[in-house]
Amino acid sequence: MASILKSHESAILGEWVKQQMADAGPRGQSHSETEAQSRSFLSIFTSAVQTSYDEQLEGEKWDDVRGALGTLSKNRAVAGYSPSQTATFVFSLKKPLFEALRRTFSDDAKRLNEETWLASNVIDKLGLVTVEAYQKGREQVINRQQQELLDLSTPVIKLWDGIVAVPLIGTLDSERTQVVMESLLDAIVDNEATVAIIDITGVPTVDTLVAQHLLKAVAAARLMGAECIISGIRPQIAQTIVHLGVDLGDVVTKATLADALRIALSRRELAVMALVRRAA
Repeated sequence: MASILKSHESAILGEWVKQQMADAGPRGQSHSETEAQSRSFLSIFTSAVQTSYDEQLEGEKWDDVRGALGTLSKNRAVAGYSPSQTATFVFSLKKPLFEALRRTFSDDAKRLNEETWLASNVIDKLGLVTVEAYQKGREQVINRQQQELLDLSTPVIKLWDGIVAVPLIGTLDSERTQVVMESLLDAIVDNEATVAIIDITGVPTVDTLVAQHLLKAVAAARLMGAECIISGIRPQIAQTIVHLGVDLGDVVTKATLADALRIALSRRELAVMALVRRAA
């Protein structure tokens, strides 16, 4: 196989690139880029075939082949390629490779069948490597996006000197609570805050678990020397908390963020003064 790849390299490469462009149409990738990518992989593949050529794909050179496919698949996953577009990179090599085998063993049908079967199995296994690497790449992308969404959904805002606020929107689960606590504690340190407001106006429901998560955030803030005020306690939420028998302890709660800010300012010995302009 190594000698076939070398002697028919130009024909195999040309047909392979043509097949990729026709079948997958790599996103935003030119013909020259596809050709360079394919040439590089074909060189690594040829080196592996020279050392060992069977369905086990064992050896250092085959590790290089798997590594190259893994990098390509993960990069395509990040770039937004579909699984089929990614897998086509490997599977489209079959046709030009089979054509080279047919030209080489045209007078030996038995050898042609054996070599074709072996080549097909090797390409299929490399295709599986590509798909698995693509899936891992997609999982990494999804996990990163989830973390970014968590960070965006839990911003910490400096309202005044020594006063920070965390406006929560959506469901508060264990993972998000951890992000809230980390962001809140970092903000307390960075801003030297002594008062932290946790606003739950955007939290649709509060059950026992959510209340426990809130209390954890409050306890963590207190350990950093900051008093916590929970705002956004709507009538429905107040009734639910009472019905569930949740004890918020001595945590200060307010109906609105404005009320919580007024309390926070008083803790800082500050006040909001209303200016009235009188008509001349």
